[in-house]
Amino acid sequence: MDHLQLPDGLAERIKACNSTYTVRFGVRLRGRMYSFTGWRSVHSEHVEPAKGGIRYSLLSDQEEVEALAALMSLKCAVVDVPFGGSKGALKINPADWEPHELERITRRFTQELAKRNLICPGRNVPAPDMGTGEREMAWMADEYKRTGASDVVNANACVTGKPLARGGIAGRMEATGRGIQYAIQCYLRDPHENGIDGRRDLKAMSIVVQGFGNVGYHAAKFLSENDGAKIIAIVERDGYITNPNGLPVEAVKQHQLENGTILGFPGAQSTQDSDAGLELDCDILIPAAMENAITLQNAARINAKLIAEGANGPISFDAEDHLIDRGVVILPDLFVNAGGVVVSYFEWVKNITHIPFGLMERRRRERRNLQITHALEAMTERQFPSDMRDDFLEGGAEIDLVRSGLEDVMRSAYDNMAATKRASPNIKSFRTAAYVIAIQKIADAYKAIGI
Repeated sequence: MDHLQLPDGLAERIKACNSTYTVRFGVRLRGRMYSFTGWRSVHSEHVEPAKGGIRYSLLSDQEEVEALAALMSLKCAVVDVPFGGSKGALKINPADWEPHELERITRRFTQELAKRNLICPGRNVPAPDMGTGEREMAWMADEYKRTGASDVVNANACVTGKPLARGGIAGRMEATGRGIQYAIQCYLRDPHENGIDGRRDLKAMSIVVQGFGNVGYHAAKFLSENDGAKIIAIVERDGYITNPNGLPVEAVKQHQLENGTILGFPGAQSTQDSDAGLELDCDILIPAAMENAITLQNAARINAKLIAEGANGPISFDAEDHLIDRGVVILPDLFVNAGGVVVSYFEWVKNITHIPFGLMERRRRERRNLQITHALEAMTERQFPSDMRDDFLEGGAEIDLVRSGLEDVMRSAYDNMAATKRASPNIKSFRTAAYVIAIQKIADAYKAIGI
């Protein structure tokens, strides 16, 4: 490899998935037997457990699952989360089935995974992905316990992304979108980079978001509500809506939930051409939908100055070279959308330790802050501002600690990636820098265990 010095054969070992299991099973539904096909691929077990989502999609196949498992290994290494990479899929359209039918299918899939140790707190930990969510994770965790798992005490840690009532963690649903926000902030505050034409204040930025599911919605919400950025367009499968003065993200979401589409949202122009939405003139483009949204076919028409990859693999290899040659900055998926696995790690730790985040320290911090407040009031002979007092005295709820931890991880990962990029004139992109970091960490782990 051009950027790393690896022992002979180690690059090939890291490149290939360790194992991929294809499971085929039947479920009796609607008076007949239906057959389903699923996959679980383990890319690397250099550290355990292996971690990665399970998606429900008719478009899934073994090749996709293996590629996404490899990406998970790299993603965990970039953000320094101690997981190996894994991924799973079930070839199914969730919309074709009633909730009670989907539950039976999910439970049968879980049984097949459990037989092969492909769901286990210490070996392999699934999470939500496209087509799955908290509901499916709760079903999987419950079914795992019913299979007679030996580690009953830690059984809740067999999956992450669960509802709070079933051992989940505050902030998991928003985690990937929140991570995108932090990733963009990291780039804009980097003094070694040029920002966006020298501008660094998100309040002056126009943003286009492709994909208005969980990831795109939360990214748009936080960037607009917290940072004041203008979400000038939202792109979905059936078209896009735009308003140069900015879209009210929460109102658009409610419109989508009520009508099944973002099109027709009052106060915005609707266009039934989703491809054209990606090509709108903007400062920041966040592709947060499917793979290969940007290829050589449309790369020349992309008018963003910064692209933050919210989805996995939204830019093809050839398209990325073209965009970089044009001066477009790309923040890669294995960094930008790592917020989900970071907070999944927090949830897994919470389930293993059986202690909610902040339990041991919250009241001590509140008492300390109260003492500081009294000291400041005594020294200044003035009352602490009432509009700040409650926030200052707050000891930190779980959601605050999760957000703080996620921001710290994202900042550290960006700093490491940016420093690696600056250190070598041969590293032209953030993606290459991220790959160098990830592959070196995995290689070091393999060498440490004698492989």
